[in-house]
Amino acid sequence: MVATYLKRWVGSRILNRTTRKGGLDLSKMRMFPSQVSMPLRRHGVDPVPELAKVREEEPVHKLAHLFGLNVWVVSGHAEAKSVLADSTNFSNDIRPLVGSDPNKPSEGIGGLGFTDPPDHTRLRKLLTPEFTKRRLARLEPAIEKIVQDQLDLMEAKGPVADIVSDFAFNVPFLLIADLLGVEESDRDRFRALGPARFDLSGGGIGVFGSASESRDFLFEIVRKQRKNPGDGLIGSIIREQGDDIDDVELGGLADGVFLGGYETSASMLALGTLVLMRNPENFERIRNEPGAVDAIVEELLRYLTVVQVAFPRFARHDQDLFGQQVKKGDLVAVSLSGADRDKEVFGPDAEEFWPRRAPAAHLAFGHGMHRCVGAELARMELRAAFSALAHRFPDLSLAIPEEQLRFRDFSIVYGVETLPVQLHAAEPEQVAG
Repeated sequence: MVATYLKRWVGSRILNRTTRKGGLDLSKMRMFPSQVSMPLRRHGVDPVPELAKVREEEPVHKLAHLFGLNVWVVSGHAEAKSVLADSTNFSNDIRPLVGSDPNKPSEGIGGLGFTDPPDHTRLRKLLTPEFTKRRLARLEPAIEKIVQDQLDLMEAKGPVADIVSDFAFNVPFLLIADLLGVEESDRDRFRALGPARFDLSGGGIGVFGSASESRDFLFEIVRKQRKNPGDGLIGSIIREQGDDIDDVELGGLADGVFLGGYETSASMLALGTLVLMRNPENFERIRNEPGAVDAIVEELLRYLTVVQVAFPRFARHDQDLFGQQVKKGDLVAVSLSGADRDKEVFGPDAEEFWPRRAPAAHLAFGHGMHRCVGAELARMELRAAFSALAHRFPDLSLAIPEEQLRFRDFSIVYGVETLPVQLHAAEPEQVAG
């Protein structure tokens, strides 16, 4: 839901403008303006050239001035890290710009991404213990089984399968459902709630409508588990915290885990497979070189950076930001995909995928106190999935020309709509005797 708040449409005929004491209600907007869409546009898997040009010339750049609000994009790596780590000069609290119905708590924001300390500190402490390497190690067998089961289904469906629908979405969905403790009977409804949350083509109405539906569902789960806590994350927090955490806060935390672990991992699995198929040597290295998958996954995370823009920051006061005069209340958006192509950090070939690149600190998971709490879990998924794909289908290849692929053109989490693949090499034709 990050870049939702970057878009303001200036035509009264297509903007349902709801004036409140705090200004516009972004949740009522029907369309978003194209003039601030550049950080979300790509050509294939690559950010548009305009983003690189802005980064080189003006790493803190004013995109627009709309309805009295300056919108800035930060695309330099050093500048991005500085803003992401700075909770003194910037706030993540979006509530002044979003309307809500006090009688419907699912329309609240909730979660960690839009929360400032001290609430953020308190809530994050509830999640952090569940995502340490030691605690996550218990999930490795479950991840391996989920991956292998999905590969079995692909094999049975073959010889052509769709990586997106047959593999990439199923693996993280099943894992997150298990992690949260969502019962089997609720999973069909749960499955459909993710992708629409990041699609900006329908404006704020579409995004916030999807958010409300997702939270309604998670509040139902929380209420059920208040009575009978399950074995997953929701039940664990209820047993440990009791009434010290209310349903809105817990639903918001669960919603954040769901969003952070579902669509993002699915997009990484699909786009990562596409990138690896471009050069079969990548899969060969995963099969034959111990530890190669670790470096390959890190470079894929940097190169793709599927979460294109970080949670929005709002300037707490007038300030100088790397030579730009930012006013109190200005919205500052950090382009993670732009920062992760910065040649000052990743070398002159930063626009290329190079898995033997010397390690450097990419921002695919963000930075600072809002860095993705599930980063290590995502790495575990990606390593397991790409390793299994490389061993099960060593001749995996695209089933259609790459230029026919359709990508999500206006989404916070970038992805490909479908990825048809040939699972095995074509059998040579029999020559008549």
